[in-house]
Amino acid sequence: MSDAERRDRAQFVLAAAAVVAVALAPAVLASLQLGYHPDVAANDDYDDPLADAERLLSRSVHEAGTNATGANWSDRAVVVERVRADLAPRIRTLEASRTAEGVAYRVGYDESAASAWAREHCPGGSGRAFGPCEATDGVVLQERAGETTVVAVAFDVRVTTGRGAYDATMVVRVVD
Repeated sequence: MSDAERRDRAQFVLAAAAVVAVALAPAVLASLQLGYHPDVAANDDYDDPLADAERLLSRSVHEAGTNATGANWSDRAVVVERVRADLAPRIRTLEASRTAEGVAYRVGYDESAASAWAREHCPGGSGRAFGPCEATDGVVLQERAGETTVVAVAFDVRVTTGRGAYDATMVVRVVD
């Protein structure tokens, strides 16, 4: 192969590389403009900052309510104390869970939401010989065959993140 042919071949390779580079440039620019980052895609907390609180409270209320159900109806104040005592360490755990990430949770009981829920959603109907629901300190109870049944617990939840503060009232049901 002569020197002239080698130069022509080298120029052809350089021209082909330039065409490929020009063709890839829009794809590179598009990916930079989209701002894709794997950590952002995997972190759905910004989509629903209350999700962690809802999951933890749901599991905790179900367990605490189930463990406290069955006491005599006359001992319902003790049942409320037991439910709140069972929930206290779990609420503290939630409130301290993500402070290093800049996420703060504040959880409190909502007596008025519990009372409203008890009036509007108390389980009953044909075939059910249940007593009326009663809300005490955010815990909804119902008398069933002389025993205290924990039906629901109402919370006020505030989540503060770097993007803002989110407030919700959650009524977590234990039984139907």
